[in-house]
Amino acid sequence: MSADLEPLASVDELGRRLRGLGWVTDLFVGGSLATGDYVPGVSDLDLVALVDGPVIDERRRLLAALHTELDAGPARGRDLGCVYVDDAALGELSVEHPTWTHGAMVDRRMSGIVRAELVRYGYAVHGRAPLEVLAPMSDDDMRAAGRAEVCGYWAWASRRPQMWLHPVIADLGLTSMARGRHVIATGQLMTKSEAIERVHAPAWLVDQLRARRRGEAVASPRVRTGWIAWRDARRTVAWARRGHPEAS
Repeated sequence: MSADLEPLASVDELGRRLRGLGWVTDLFVGGSLATGDYVPGVSDLDLVALVDGPVIDERRRLLAALHTELDAGPARGRDLGCVYVDDAALGELSVEHPTWTHGAMVDRRMSGIVRAELVRYGYAVHGRAPLEVLAPMSDDDMRAAGRAEVCGYWAWASRRPQMWLHPVIADLGLTSMARGRHVIATGQLMTKSEAIERVHAPAWLVDQLRARRRGEAVASPRVRTGWIAWRDARRTVAWARRGHPEAS
């Protein structure tokens, strides 16, 4: 099978198995696969499923077993993740939902940025289209979602400098801050690949970010990179809190 088709096959197989449960009504594709920025071996697969009621313990166990089997077989190496949302709680932004991510079932909110990606770019594997169940988002709504992301999770992370010594957090932070600044300033989303060209980092680190985005095994100096990313997050959070969306 072509490398370009493998992630789609993984998503289709998840959809087939979820339909078989009888209580997962819709499955949406978001993230880089929806925006056209998917890079095999680098990008995660980000999905959202709607459920016809709460994900009670029995349902949670079934989903965890299903994903564990997929991760060991058809979705091996794909980082296939999915958030399971009770249809009745879809409009409640503060509610945490069972989410399969990196081999574990955890509870997470479905952020405004995830909603924005679904509304602007997402599509259905089965069930209704995203815009049939999610409210449209204006540019001002997008700005608000971006500000909530920066001033929420990333503000929390910026108060924990030790986190930034992890290379994944440092890379994700740099691109997330670039994306956050862009959506707050313009009301438009930016892909991770586009964000690399807008990160606040020295040229040598930008080159290394590009290489990693291409799937190359390029390492950056851990402490120096972590410090650059942490400082950028601190500055971006402060900028977003001041409420000045002109540019950064």
